[in-house]
Amino acid sequence: MENNKVLFISQEITPYLPENSMSVLCRSLPQGIQERGKQIRTFMPRFGNINERRNQLHEVIRLSGMNLIIDDTDHPLIIKVASIQAARMQVYFIDNEDYFSRKNTITNDDGKEFEDNDERIIFFARGVLETTKKLRWAPDVVHCQGWFTALAPLYIKKTMNDDPYFTGSKVVYSVFDDDFKNDLDPNIKKKTNLEGISDDDLKILEPANFVNLTKLAIDNSDGIIKGSENINPEIEQYIKDSGKPYLEYQTEDKYMDAYNEFYDQL
Repeated sequence: MENNKVLFISQEITPYLPENSMSVLCRSLPQGIQERGKQIRTFMPRFGNINERRNQLHEVIRLSGMNLIIDDTDHPLIIKVASIQAARMQVYFIDNEDYFSRKNTITNDDGKEFEDNDERIIFFARGVLETTKKLRWAPDVVHCQGWFTALAPLYIKKTMNDDPYFTGSKVVYSVFDDDFKNDLDPNIKKKTNLEGISDDDLKILEPANFVNLTKLAIDNSDGIIKGSENINPEIEQYIKDSGKPYLEYQTEDKYMDAYNEFYDQL
């Protein structure tokens, strides 16, 4: 059976962030899938180095205004949107002054990873899913790309498994060579915990490093894609040992049709 609605949750998309293998793929893939007859929605973080004026971002008032509670603190959820005219597609941005106003993505000017990256990925994942519900749009496939999206599979499978917007969704997770260096805050397990998530579900985040965060995403996904030609070997073996549907790395001339078929096979 074909899966006709695909939600893309992406860490980076060009032209909003500089071109690299991930940002280019995350820009082209939704357009290609849309051109193959599927409906799409696309989300990314509104990192502070995105030029809002040049890229014509504007707030969507009807979608903004919700507060997400993380570690007993309210954080306002702001939704912005921009259009890629050539692709006839919109990109939604998850924004919050506390987490995304700084003029960097993952690290500061000295290359040090932000100490609150754990809360930033929690906020991003929850923000995307809550906004998708506000759009009254039930995806058949949710494709998460990049480690910044790694908590979305957990929330879909555990917290929203009975939610009518996500109960039938198949989750695809793409693994890239985008390893971060330092462990996330060890309190991430407490901060991540919502209804439906048990301590056992989060036990793998000991410590909360790149490998274990990726394993958590794999555990809660229905299919895995090798997004980079070379990925962490421990993770690659973990994927193969899982027995889950696995799409090997695809070259630029083949990935569009291969991904589309992978969605349908799920």
